[in-house]
Amino acid sequence: MEPPADTVERPYCAWCGGERAAGDHTACDRRLASVDPPRHCPSCARRMVVQVDPVGWTARCSRHGESAGENGFGG
Repeated sequence: MEPPADTVERPYCAWCGGERAAGDHTACDRRLASVDPPRHCPSCARRMVVQVDPVGWTARCSRHGESAGENGFGG
């Protein structure tokens, strides 16, 4: 059985850092889509440096660089 396409490109959960293929991350995905920025890099599971401001957030992985999102945080 092949893993879902999302787990190939982003094998780790951006909220808890666990392997996406190894468990149910529905609660993590719900948090990321509503109120919380990512805390772990979805490519390598390293803890990211996260800065939250009134209009969004930025998160930086030491290996994979920076990502950003807006209010609602979904991204």
